[in-house]
Amino acid sequence: MKVFLTGASGFVGRGLARFLTGQGHQVLLLTRSAGNRPDPGPGSSWVEGDPTRPGPWQDAAAEAEAAVNLAGESIFTRWTPEIKDRILESRVRATRNLVDALTSRGRATVLLSASAVGYYGFRGDEDLDESGTPGRDFLAEVTRQWEAEALGAEARGVRTAVMRFGIVLSADGGALGRMLPLFRVGLGGRLGSGRQWFSWIHRHDLVRAVQFVFERPEAKGAYNFTAPHPITNREFTRALARVIGRPAILPAPGFAVRLALGEFGSVLLEGQKVVPRKLLDLGFDFEFPEIEPALKDLLAPRD
Repeated sequence: MKVFLTGASGFVGRGLARFLTGQGHQVLLLTRSAGNRPDPGPGSSWVEGDPTRPGPWQDAAAEAEAAVNLAGESIFTRWTPEIKDRILESRVRATRNLVDALTSRGRATVLLSASAVGYYGFRGDEDLDESGTPGRDFLAEVTRQWEAEALGAEARGVRTAVMRFGIVLSADGGALGRMLPLFRVGLGGRLGSGRQWFSWIHRHDLVRAVQFVFERPEAKGAYNFTAPHPITNREFTRALARVIGRPAILPAPGFAVRLALGEFGSVLLEGQKVVPRKLLDLGFDFEFPEIEPALKDLLAPRD
């Protein structure tokens, strides 16, 4: 299958590209820059273009049989009004342009578009599956608009699933990659009270779930891409400390997190308790449903 992939240079995109090429797919990888890029694998290639703007890259998208949309500005920073505009617009515009390419002149039969568990807002200890209603904070509004753009493809004949990602764990990027240097020198610890929920997924299970949804013609609508056993931030901190063999005794007080990161600090101090009900109902088998085996796998020495 020929798959068009936006957000290909991000750490989720890199892992997904390797997995899909390893499964024999031809992957067209969209990038904004013609700079130094790794070899994507046999039969795959890079396409240069800005997904937030219409352009020749849409011709390449139109050639694909399937598409995965991961494009979007990083949220891991202090949010100024300008950055909030970029977080929203990068997702909405990129998705709108991709849907236009796939539906107006393309031959794709399926679109998988990223979203996030931030869709649900801050809901305390409430168990949240895909039937949960959207929250009212900034990230909930971003994901609501993002998903609406993607699901417009369904009405135009392309089977569409939106993937509500939890915190994707990988040692070479994302939240875990940022935490590891502090934890390895004994300076890690919980955030705030540590009671906030931490809905996570091993990157290997995420890319397997992408393939799984591709192959199920009945799979459409919203799917939570999270492990079936969410944990609290305190539990995650203790598990990571055990796996790397270092203490984790220096908590970051909630007021300090908010002072340093502003509105984004609330995202780290609140969280959601999310379960992947629809993936489980379809029969997806997680290789890493529990946090400690997942961390041991991610942090094991590689040959």
